[in-house]
Amino acid sequence: MSAVTASTGMPTAVSKGAFDVDWRQIARTGGLLALGLVFIALTGMPVGLDERTVIEPWLSLGLLSLTFLPFVLGYTVGHEKVLEGVAAKAKGARDVVAGAAVGALGGLGLSVLVVLVDNFDLRDPLVNWSPQLVEMLSFDQSVGFGFVAWIAISGALGAAGGALHVLPHQVRRAVVAAILAVLLTAIFESFLTDVIDQLEFLYASRGGLTNVWAVVVFVVAMAVSLSGGGEKLGERRAAYQAASGPAKNRQTALFIAAFSLAMIIIPLVTGKITQELMANVGIFMLLALGLNIVVGLAGILDLGYVAFFAVGGYTTAVLTSPNRGPDWPSWVPTLDGPGGWLIALAVTIVMAIFAGLVIGAPVIRMRGDYLAIVTLGFGEIIRLLFLSDWLGGYFNGAQGITNIPSADFGIFEVKGTDPRSVFYLVMVLAAISIYISWRLEHSRLGRAWMAVREDESVAEAMGINTVNVKLMAFVVGAALASFAGAVFSAKVGSIFPTSFLILVSIVILVIVIVGGMGNIVGVMVGALGLVGVLGGPKQPGLLQEFSEYKLLIYGALLIWMMLNRPEGLVPNVRRSRELHQDEFLQDAWLRGEVDRDESTTEAEASANLADGLGTNGGAS
Repeated sequence: MSAVTASTGMPTAVSKGAFDVDWRQIARTGGLLALGLVFIALTGMPVGLDERTVIEPWLSLGLLSLTFLPFVLGYTVGHEKVLEGVAAKAKGARDVVAGAAVGALGGLGLSVLVVLVDNFDLRDPLVNWSPQLVEMLSFDQSVGFGFVAWIAISGALGAAGGALHVLPHQVRRAVVAAILAVLLTAIFESFLTDVIDQLEFLYASRGGLTNVWAVVVFVVAMAVSLSGGGEKLGERRAAYQAASGPAKNRQTALFIAAFSLAMIIIPLVTGKITQELMANVGIFMLLALGLNIVVGLAGILDLGYVAFFAVGGYTTAVLTSPNRGPDWPSWVPTLDGPGGWLIALAVTIVMAIFAGLVIGAPVIRMRGDYLAIVTLGFGEIIRLLFLSDWLGGYFNGAQGITNIPSADFGIFEVKGTDPRSVFYLVMVLAAISIYISWRLEHSRLGRAWMAVREDESVAEAMGINTVNVKLMAFVVGAALASFAGAVFSAKVGSIFPTSFLILVSIVILVIVIVGGMGNIVGVMVGALGLVGVLGGPKQPGLLQEFSEYKLLIYGALLIWMMLNRPEGLVPNVRRSRELHQDEFLQDAWLRGEVDRDESTTEAEASANLADGLGTNGGAS
């Protein structure tokens, strides 16, 4: 049996030798690392990103794409989830050995790739199978040097990741925070220097942090973390979550005021590139707030949400542009004068609500995958209708609608060429959307949505009209999406069917999932993190170097989130409780893994469990 402490009766950490590790798990993790590194190399990411310097002169973004995985998996292989009643393994040299072994196996995969690329030509199926890849992986040296170097480098990084387990918790957190601070300061060089010109001294002339300032940033970040900055932030967050009544309302009001003030000031001190980026983030945030009601609150997997975005954009374009289709009757006015955009926005909302009813009514009785497939079809149907010759006289088909005027409010005008004014307009509409979402979430309708999300059959049995409730989710989501469509058409000045590909729906869904379904703050974080950093389907982000690989990163991030954190980065409390139940404890008990010595085999544990069940059965 596991040792227990005399005072508490809780299991103590089990000490093990340096080489007493789970070699089977190491082989699995090392093989996974090798496949991951080979895949990254064959996507062309290392060669394509090699020109972007992170730390001058020895670390580039391409090299970082290959070196971060050994460090992460070297730490992951030693990480364990300690179940209730089960003794934790003591951390020590065995974690370093496990990390080094995993890293060496992953490096071996890259080493084999170097040899294969040097001796074979497979550029027909693998377009990135090139001499440039060999030169980079061999560090411009011989193939033999590259073969040995990657095993050594990857093994050392894996050992460094495993060594994090040996450090005290506070020191480990400080080291990780310092590493992230250095990388983020280097990677977001263009943004930081755009906001604060005086920070240019941190970087080399050709880009990237200098060695001296990389060390300074590392030391400062460690000092801040060790001083308890992170703990204080966590304590304040816990105190806010625990607060209630007037105290929590005051804290919420202060947070909203501070956030609003920051949103007003930031565009005033940044350049046009950052302002354009913030405007794009705001448009996708508007879309994500609407989809958050449909998916996050009501649990309706809508893959055709871009249809409402298209309806909003085309309605505004038709009502404001003189270059709309010639078949529109003369009694449909062109609202391109002062204040006309507000009238067009009101009509756009009505048309989006109508589209929500038309699309939602036929499919609302469907559930699960069937509903997702049908909404996906409707999203494509709407786009193809705008593209078709049948409606070409109204929407100009593939030529689209051009010469869309700016948003004219009479007393001022929001021009698409002025990203700062567009951002302020988006923020006003986002504030309206956030208020609507917040009030609906805490209303009777919001509680009905969440009941349908948790279990539609039970909700229907409790007297909720699930058809009407789901239809209302479609309608509200469509209305919020129309905001984004109206702003998008006025910002770009032209609109085409290709602006509303199904990929837009997928990206918005990823934002909601990654940020946190059912949580308004999570949606905002997801839009800022994904669209702001990587960019939208056709919009650039802060890391423009990743524009070719952003969909690949979206997919990998989505898979990781589903496996490790399905509730999102900033989860909704209710949603978190739904997704994280404690069945794993019951499963561990049924497998006989609780309070048994680790040398006990699975067969012995099963036999002991069977004997125990038999004895209990006889006693009862």
